[in-house]
Amino acid sequence: MSKGRKLTTTQRAKRQQDEDEKRLREEEEVRLQAEKEEHIRLERERKQKELERLESKDRERRGHELDQLRRLLENNQTAAIKWKTDAVEKAEWERYMNCGALPDPTVLQDVNRYISSWRDDPEVNITLVLKQCNLALQLLEEVELVLRDITDPRRGQYYQESLLELLELIHAKHLLTNEEILKEASENVDTETGNMQTVVKDENITLCLWANLRKSPRFKGFNFEEAGLDFKLPKQLAVRDVAVRILHTRYDHLSLLARMAHPRMHTPGHRYLSGGAIMNNALKSAASVQSRESSAEPAEGRSSQIQTQMEALNAEGELTSPLPLTTIDCGERVQVVDLMQYTPLGGVFHYNLFHLPPQVHKVNGWEIRQLLDHGLQNFPYPMEMSNLDENKALASPPVGVSVTLPDWVVFLETPKVARWDAAADQWRMDGITDVSYEEAEDKISFNMDAFHAFVLMQDTYANLPFQSWELRPLGQDSALFTINGALIDLSITIQGNQCMLQSEQTKGLSHVRGKWMSSPVLQKAMLNAGVNITVNEFTDKYVSTCGKDPLTEHAAYEQMALFASACAFAWSKWNAKCGAEHLVMQACEHHSAAPVPEGSWSLYQLGAQRSQKLEVTEKSDGYSPDLYPGSEFHSTFIHMLQDDMSIEGIAKTRESDYLFVDTVQSLLCATRPLM
Repeated sequence: MSKGRKLTTTQRAKRQQDEDEKRLREEEEVRLQAEKEEHIRLERERKQKELERLESKDRERRGHELDQLRRLLENNQTAAIKWKTDAVEKAEWERYMNCGALPDPTVLQDVNRYISSWRDDPEVNITLVLKQCNLALQLLEEVELVLRDITDPRRGQYYQESLLELLELIHAKHLLTNEEILKEASENVDTETGNMQTVVKDENITLCLWANLRKSPRFKGFNFEEAGLDFKLPKQLAVRDVAVRILHTRYDHLSLLARMAHPRMHTPGHRYLSGGAIMNNALKSAASVQSRESSAEPAEGRSSQIQTQMEALNAEGELTSPLPLTTIDCGERVQVVDLMQYTPLGGVFHYNLFHLPPQVHKVNGWEIRQLLDHGLQNFPYPMEMSNLDENKALASPPVGVSVTLPDWVVFLETPKVARWDAAADQWRMDGITDVSYEEAEDKISFNMDAFHAFVLMQDTYANLPFQSWELRPLGQDSALFTINGALIDLSITIQGNQCMLQSEQTKGLSHVRGKWMSSPVLQKAMLNAGVNITVNEFTDKYVSTCGKDPLTEHAAYEQMALFASACAFAWSKWNAKCGAEHLVMQACEHHSAAPVPEGSWSLYQLGAQRSQKLEVTEKSDGYSPDLYPGSEFHSTFIHMLQDDMSIEGIAKTRESDYLFVDTVQSLLCATRPLM
C-alpha cells in the first residue's frame, strides 16, 4: 500500500482554522442555549411570582367580593319570593271572593264532595256535560299541582285517589253523553250514507261518532273531514250492529296514569317536575357555598358541606339509568314507551268500537225501545270464534285509522305512534303496523291489531343539544335569549318578568309565538307544542352533554342574570374542552339592541374558586387556560366582568329589577346552556 501524501503547511493551517471556528460555534451555541434556558427560567419564575401575587391579591379581597355577591343575590331573591307569595295570596283571595263553582283544591273534603255531587247528576245533554267536564278539567289540574307539592305519603295517597276518581268520572260522563247520541242514531240517519255520523267540538275535545245502521258488506270506512280523522273497518264488522267513536282530547290523562302507575320508570325525582327545578330546588346558591368557604371554618368542614350537598342532589334525583324501553312478556317483544325519552303531543285519540244501543221502533204512534241495565259496551275485536259466521275461523284483519296532525303542535321529526295498554297502564309501540306519513298533507295513517286509544309521540330531546346560544341585553331589564337547536332555532325576548317566543317556525306555534307569558308558562306551552328546550336530570342519558359541575354552573347562571341588562353572553367551543370543573363562555359589555360586534367578545373561564379572562380566542388552534395579559383573578364572575366595564354599565346592573333577574335566572336554569 502506498502512503498518503503529507499535508502542506497551508492545508494544516486551514484545517486548524476550521476546527477553531467549529469549536467557537459550538461554544456560542452552548452559550446561547444557556442564555435561552436562563431566560425561560427567569420568565417562568416571573410568571410564577406574578401568579402568586395575583392569587394573593384575590385571596385578600375574596371575602369582600363573595359578601357583595351574596348580598346582591339575597336582596333579589327576597324581593322575588315576596312578590310571588303576594301574587299567590292575591289569587287565592280573588278565588275566594268570586265564589266560583269549583272547590278549593287544597281542601280534600270539598274536592270529594264535588266529585260525589257531580257523579249523582243525571244530566246527559252533551253541551251541558262538556261544560261540566271543562270545569272538572280545571279542578283536576289544580289538584295535580297540589299533589306535586305534598311531601307526606299518606296525604299524597288520598289526593292521588281523588285525582283518579275525577279522571274516571270525566271518562264516564263522556260515555253517558255518547250513549245518548247513539240511542237516537236511527232518528238522525244521513240520507247519502244510510248511517249516522256526527262531530261535536269544544275547546278541549273533538268527538266523532259513527253508527252502522245500513250494515253494508261493501262499507270500507268513513272520513270525518272537519275533524281530520277517518277510519277503516274489516268486512266482518261492516255487517254488525256496531258504533265507532274517535274521541280526540287535547289533554292527556293516560300519560298521567302511566306516570302514577310506574313512577320510577316515567317520573323524574319529586323536585324535578320542571326543567328549572333541577337548579332552583335541589341546589343551594353556589355563591352561598363560596361565601362560607371564605369564612374561618376548617378546610375539612367546608369540604364536607359541599360533599353533603352533592350527595343530597344525587340521592334526591336518583341519578341512575332509567329502566329499559323494551321488556319481554310471554316470549314476545313488548315495546313499552319511556315517557322520559318520548313526549306525547297533540292530545289522545280514543278509538273505540261499541255495540250499537237498541234503537227506537215506532208502532202505531208508539215509540218502543229496549232498555238495558248497562251503558255502552265494547264490541270484542279481534272477534272470538263463536261470534264468527258459521263458526269459521276467519282471521281478524287489523283496523285502520288516519289522523291529520293537530295544528297546535310542531313535529320536528316523523311522529311515532303509541297505543294504550289499559291492563298495564302504559303506552306501547308494538301492535301498530303499516305506518305511513304524508308530510305534505300533515297526515299519518296506520293499522292496529285492535281498537286502542293512541297518541302521537316525539323524541323529547329532538332539539338537543344546542348548537349555539346567546343572551344579549336589549335595554334596561330587557334581553334576548337566542338558541340554535339541533333542528329548530328560536329566540325568547325577556322583558321584566315576562317572556315572548320568536321563531321562523310558524306551523304549530301560532298560539305561542308573539305572546307575553311568564317563564314557567312559556316553557310548558313550548313543551306541549313540541319544542322542548328545557333540561332535567335524565337529559344526559339521551343527549351528549358537557357534564359540568352543577354548583359551578348554577353560580354562573345567577351571576349572568345579575348582569343581563348590561352584558352579553354567548357559547364557546372551548366549554367542551376545559373539563367538568370549569366553564368557558364569551362575554362583553353591550348597550345596544343591535347584534354584538364580532371583535367585542372576550373569553372567560369560571371555576368554583375563581374566574379569569383567557388569552385564547374562538379562533385559536387549541385551548389554554393562560391568563389574558394584564388581567387579574377574581372570586366571582361579576367582579371579573367589572374589570372591563364602564361606570355606566356597572350602574345599569345595580339598577336591574329583581323580577327581571329572577326571570333570566329561571330561564337559564331551565335550559342549562352551559351544559
